[in-house]
Amino acid sequence: MDRHQIQNSFILLLTATIWGVAFVAQSVGMDYVGPFTFNCVRFLIGGIVLLPCIALLNKVNPPEKKKKTEGSGKKNLVLGGFCCGAALCAASSLQQIGIMYTTVGKAGFITAFYIIIVPVIGLFFHRKCGVFVWIGVILALGGLYFLCITEELTVGKGDALVFLGALMFSVHIMVIDHFSPLADGVKMSCIQFFVSGIFCGIPMLLFEQPQLSHILMAWQPILYAGVMSCGVAYTLQIIGQKGMNPTVASLILSLESVISVLAGMILLNQRLSGREILGCILMFAAILLAQIPQKPKQSRSSAR
Repeated sequence: MDRHQIQNSFILLLTATIWGVAFVAQSVGMDYVGPFTFNCVRFLIGGIVLLPCIALLNKVNPPEKKKKTEGSGKKNLVLGGFCCGAALCAASSLQQIGIMYTTVGKAGFITAFYIIIVPVIGLFFHRKCGVFVWIGVILALGGLYFLCITEELTVGKGDALVFLGALMFSVHIMVIDHFSPLADGVKMSCIQFFVSGIFCGIPMLLFEQPQLSHILMAWQPILYAGVMSCGVAYTLQIIGQKGMNPTVASLILSLESVISVLAGMILLNQRLSGREILGCILMFAAILLAQIPQKPKQSRSSAR
């Protein structure tokens, strides 16, 4: 591994750390505001933060001259941003509400289940899964059992909501996978944050009573989630993944789930039972297995 890859590995580790600690910010924010209010303000801040990033990237890498395909490019950018924003709104809302009823460590590992779900969903789009993915699915199901199902065979409300959020995050990733080759990634992310913020604002006004004083009381967790988790971490991910092996990058970013447990223990004094720790170990093993590249068969086309 050369110097550039080592540097990018540290950047990706910093990204995973920011996202892992963000679960703490999301939990603490619920002490002051409702989940929809938190997400609405957070995503709007995230969109605003990306505006100067877009301006800077345009200066560093000036956009190409206008082409005949510019119209379709803008259409894909807007449509992609809208679809990604809608999926992100649903996923983050389920996760945010679920965090109110579970620990940040469990939420981090259950959310990480999307790494297993995405390749399974890919089966419906004729994308075959390797044997490691299927082993990972079995381990992940066992991990979810120990994490979410109590000895009385009941499922916690928060765990169920976070799991549904993980399903929606999988949809969100599939939507990004479709539109990212067709549009500028940073601009599309900026649009998705604004769309998600606006969509979260609707139930915020319908079901919550947002007050500026309460939002100001929650300024630290909201700013962290908006500026660091949305704006800074996304930009660092783009920089860190450049020139990196995608599998290695995914493995480093998956440490987000481990960091969420450590952050919950250190910052919130939350502890996991032996049963839940076993679930975390099985989940993390599943995450690692799902990202092991499998050699394609010679008869298989190299096209995705």
